[in-house]
Amino acid sequence: MPAGNRIFLQRNLEAAGYVEAFRTLPAAVVADCMSRLPALSGEIRLMSAPRNAVMCGLAVTVKARSGDNLMLHKAMDMAGKGDVIVVSNEGDRSQALMGEVMTTWARQRGIEGLVLDGPIRDIEGIGKMDYHLYAAAITPGGPYKDGPGEINVPIACGNIHVSPGDIILGDHDGVIVIPHGDAAQILEAAQAYLIVDERNFELAKRGELERGWIDETLKNKQVEIIDGQF
Repeated sequence: MPAGNRIFLQRNLEAAGYVEAFRTLPAAVVADCMSRLPALSGEIRLMSAPRNAVMCGLAVTVKARSGDNLMLHKAMDMAGKGDVIVVSNEGDRSQALMGEVMTTWARQRGIEGLVLDGPIRDIEGIGKMDYHLYAAAITPGGPYKDGPGEINVPIACGNIHVSPGDIILGDHDGVIVIPHGDAAQILEAAQAYLIVDERNFELAKRGELERGWIDETLKNKQVEIIDGQF
């Protein structure tokens, strides 16, 4: 077997019971409860036009050779309804990994969404599609179909570690990764934080948001405030 050619049919499903609860939360709120570190690079952005802005599902991971989509094709046939396929592409931006036909196939199969650390093409059609497709770029250049590659192995996508079975949450702000083993703890914290966040939003609208923490923080950090011109 050539190096880097492996497909694992099974993955960790322990976080499956938390998916619908995370679907009710903004990605930004969850990220704030994870030391602000789980967000994929802002280069990876929503390319389609889903009617329901929130994407949430368990990760099927793909480790692809630069500009090659053979394993992505296989992952699309393996993934179940509600899964999110996440693709590592060695940082390549020269070859589109998929276009409108593959996106339509994924949507038809009930795959929740796709997150590609690489380009797509056919943006005129995909840009109007009711589906969740995140990608890093657009190019008319097509992909190879030679491999090697791997499915359901740990990968890095958008500079963030993703394991098979992690919860992938995306909205108009972007995509975050929730490690499957930490899902219960993060969910509890995010639900509590959302209450605080919504209260602060209402206070901000009324002009009553408490701002004393700023000067207190500057004082604690010994910031010098000078009453004069520079």
